[in-house]
Amino acid sequence: MGMLTAQMSSDGGAWRLYVVLYGETEWPTFQWDRSAPVPTVAERRRALAALGYEVAPGAGWSWTEDSRDPDDDSTSVLLIAAVAVRGRDGGAA
Repeated sequence: MGMLTAQMSSDGGAWRLYVVLYGETEWPTFQWDRSAPVPTVAERRRALAALGYEVAPGAGWSWTEDSRDPDDDSTSVLLIAAVAVRGRDGGAA
């Protein structure tokens, strides 16, 4: 099975990390009980491990921003980080 994608997001509230599982209705999710500071790479690694995943070899986190209303630049920004992951046994879980 191929690599999966983990994403971490915040719209100004608590940070959430989840593994995208296409075709599934529920995704493995971890939430920090804070909005700041942004979870460190080490915190993200521990959260992924708790969910049964690890960052794929050579992969790095990338960041993008989105908006609740792309046509209105005054709406709140949603920050999204993404990274390729695999199951902790070396394959996709």
